[in-house]
Order: sequence, then structure tokens, then C-alpha cells
Amino acid sequence: MAAEAPRRNFIRQIIDNDLASGKHQSVHTRFPPEPNGFLHIGHAKSIVLNFGIAEDYQGTCNLRFDDTNPLKEKVDYVNSIQEDVSWLGYQWQGKPRYSSDYFEQLHGFAIELIEKGLAYCDFSSQEQMREMRGTLKEPGVNSPYRDTSVEENLRIFNDMTAGKYAEGEVCLRAKIDMSSPFMVLRDPVLYRVRFAHHHQTGDKWCVYPMYDFTHCISDALEGITHSLCTLEFQDNRRLYDWVLDNISIDCHPQQIEFSRLNLQYTVMSKRKLNLLVDEGKVSGWDDPRMPTIAGMRRRGYTPGSIREFCHRIGVTKMDNQVEMSMLEACIRDELNQNAPRAMAVIDPIKVVIENYPAEQTETLNAPNHPNDEQMGTREVPFARELYIEAEDFRESANKKYKRLVLGKEVRLRNAYVIKAERFDTDADGKVTTVYCSYDPDTLGKDPADGRKVKGVIHWVAAAHAKAAEFRVYDRLFKVPNPAAEEDFFSALNEESLLVKHGFVEPSLQQAEAEKAFQFERIGYFCADSKDSSAEHLVFNQTVGLRDSWNEGA
Repeated sequence: MAAEAPRRNFIRQIIDNDLASGKHQSVHTRFPPEPNGFLHIGHAKSIVLNFGIAEDYQGTCNLRFDDTNPLKEKVDYVNSIQEDVSWLGYQWQGKPRYSSDYFEQLHGFAIELIEKGLAYCDFSSQEQMREMRGTLKEPGVNSPYRDTSVEENLRIFNDMTAGKYAEGEVCLRAKIDMSSPFMVLRDPVLYRVRFAHHHQTGDKWCVYPMYDFTHCISDALEGITHSLCTLEFQDNRRLYDWVLDNISIDCHPQQIEFSRLNLQYTVMSKRKLNLLVDEGKVSGWDDPRMPTIAGMRRRGYTPGSIREFCHRIGVTKMDNQVEMSMLEACIRDELNQNAPRAMAVIDPIKVVIENYPAEQTETLNAPNHPNDEQMGTREVPFARELYIEAEDFRESANKKYKRLVLGKEVRLRNAYVIKAERFDTDADGKVTTVYCSYDPDTLGKDPADGRKVKGVIHWVAAAHAKAAEFRVYDRLFKVPNPAAEEDFFSALNEESLLVKHGFVEPSLQQAEAEKAFQFERIGYFCADSKDSSAEHLVFNQTVGLRDSWNEGA
């Protein structure tokens, strides 16, 4: 991956000060996803931040799976997360780590807290604990089990570990302060009983630590210097510090919070994304309309465009919604420079050039990029019968219409000037065939008599064209903030996917999956990684040539 210039932000200022003061000699970060779903563009922001900081400071970054809830986690998610991080262009330090790697140490630290009188076993039900917890305006109430002796708590916790209690019957809680103004410090649960097979530890454990207990200790055991997380964990920092301050561990990482990514016209909640999949509103986690990295990759987004987007939105402590057009601008900017050109017709009508020899086929050379000769040229067949876009012909039009009009001329891209002479329609009055004449002296040059032809349209030769399916995507939701809707399903855009059938030039029959092309005058597309084959071509639209959404087109 090419080096990218560091982008300054408040986190980097903290790191700069830490290094300058000698607090740290090096920088060690981590990316800690829970393997209970596919990563989305919000996770990409964290990936770019954590791995990018490690790279820029010649430090290290760990990939650590937060696997403390075996009921929701799968090996498939573990594999997909590793693939997504690698695809984005990053490499973690050493082997992937798991919170479950530290279950023995975590269990030992829980015992240490019990022995210090800082944790106790509670037989209260979840409902009772909620009632005793209090509110933001009222303090909580101590559990009747809060003053159980250290010896009794050790015995109960040992029996929990041995599987002698049912799920929900008892849990281990920290003994902090039930009157704290911070709810997270009102004796939070540290361990619960759970009889579930774990994808890493099998059936070894039937007690599992909670995230807030696990995360800070895992950071410390790995020597993380700066533990970066989103703003919803800001209050949790108090518990993060309390745990590390009260156990026998040398390293004490600094938790720093930043604003999460909220992207308009989509949702970022894993629960909501999962509902979209489970209810069949999308075809899967990698549906190209989804904000998942897998979906964006399938749609044709590139690692560089996603990294650039994450850089452009910056890192702040202010929550806000980012416009979808900002993400699309990043991929459009990249593909405009790097995507080879090709011709496709997604809503075809036929053109017959009546004065072109019926049996003749020419092989024309077309540049793969108008501004980059190093991308070379390709051969494009030309013949008497062609396909053009239906919208590129009108019986009559004003001067602003620069395409084919009855009785007027237009240039075919990289080919000849043609003139529309007459046309056929079907029973509904829809144009089916346009009959034209061509000027044989206009291949690659203007008409000899000096007349001006301003319009240029794309085309494919009918006999050589390859049939293709085109999937044209729009916003998944009709409103900028669907998560705020009472029923976010009601905000789904019924026209977020339009399937069209047309033709592409023959060079695209072997198009590599996910490799971008600019279909001239239409947009950027790539062959679908799941459904496309040489026998059945399927192209996904990545993004249009312009930001037509904000233009209101």
C-alpha cells in the first residue's frame, strides 16, 4: 500500500505529547471487533485510524477479536473480518489475538478482586438488579448480597466456574459505588454463567467475562499504549480505569474516544443490519447496497477510496452525519483516474446504418483512457447494425440536446459520424430501430466540408455485443437518518435496485470480478463477484459519473 500523508487530529496531538514527554517510547494500538457480524464502513474508520497511526509512528497494531459472547459469534465472522482488514491494505502485528486467549488471566483477576473485597456474587434476578440500579436522577440501592464474605464469594465463584449454577441464577459484580452519578460504576456485572460452545475454547468454560472487564485487561496484557474507541464508551472509561487500578497489572493503557461514523441514507447498527438480512430486505451481508465492507467491495469500491473517505471525514469528538455524496466523491475521483473505459448499452435500441456494407466488419482502436496513453488501446468491432441507448435518440429536440435527432448528425464514440434518417416504433409507440446513414470519411476526423458535429454517443456492434445484466443502485433508504424512524423498514427505498438488460462490447466478456470500468457516458461498473460469468454477465454500478442525487436529477 502506498504511503499516505498523516492527517493531524486531537488523537495524534495526544500521542505526540506522550512521545515527547517520554511517557511512551513507542505506539501500540489495536482493532478489537466482536465477531458477531460483518464489518461496515464505520469499522473502516476505526481500522484506518488504528492501523494508520501505528504505521505513521512506526509502531504496531494488533487485531484482537472480542469473543466474550459465544452465543452470537461465528468463525465465519472471524474469517471475514480478517479478509476485510487485509483487503483495506493493513497487516496486524503477529497472529490475530482473541480475548479468549486471556480467559485464564481474566479469571485470576476476578478472583483477585473478590479477595480484595471489590467483587461479590449476586443471586438477584436481572429485573431486580435493574430496579436496584436507580436512575440518572436517583442513586441505586445496594444488593442484599453485597456484603457477602470474601470466603463465601470465592466458594460461589468457584462453583459458578464448575458449572453448578444455572444461567441467570448468579453473576459476579464489581463492588464500586451504587450512588455514583455514573451508571457504569454502579456495581457492574463482571462475569455471568453461560453454557455455550465457544469457537476458540470449546466447552472449557461455562462462565464468561463481560466486555468492560475483558477489554481493558486485554489491552493491558498486550501492552497497548492508546486504546481508541468511539464516544459511546466515554463513560465506560471510568470502569476501564477502575479495573486496571485495582488489579495487579503493570501496564495501564489510555482510553481515548472519538466520534463514530454516521453515514446518511443507511444504518450502522449491527442489529438493524442483521434485520435487513434476516427479513430478506437485502440479498445478504454482501449486498452491494449494504454499508458493509463486503458489500462495498462487491459493488466496486476500492480500498484506496475507503481509506481516503476516512481521511476526509477526519477524527473529532463531535457526532454528526456524513453525506453519502462525500463517500461517492472519493470513489469517483479514484476511478476517474484509474478505471479503463469501455462501452455498454443498458437500455438498447437498434441502429441500422443503411449505406454501410451489410457483410463488412471493421476493427477499430479505442483508447482505454482518454488522459492516460500508458493504459493502451483495445479493439472494438464496428458493423452495419449497432445498439445505442434509447435516451440517445429523439425525433425532435432543442439545441441543448447533443445526441441523435431525426435529420441530424452525431458522432459515434471512436468511430464515424451518422445521421438519423427514419425510425420504427412498436405498438406502444416506443422507438425500436433508427435507420441512419454514415459519412465514411469521418473516422477519427471531422467532416471534410467543415460542418460541425457537436454530439458524441456510445454504441456496441449488435452482432458482436455480449448480453449483460446491469444492476443500478440507489440509496438503500429514502430519508437521511433512517435509524431515527420508529419503523426503519418503512423508510426503505423500493427503487434502491433497478435491474436492466442490455449489451457490452466483447472485450468485457472476460471482465475480472470487482475490477472497475467506466462505461462511457453512463457510470462506473464492475463485474459481480458472485453472479457474473462469461456465459451470464452481471455488472454492478459502483457510482454514477456525477453526483446526480444532489443535483436533483
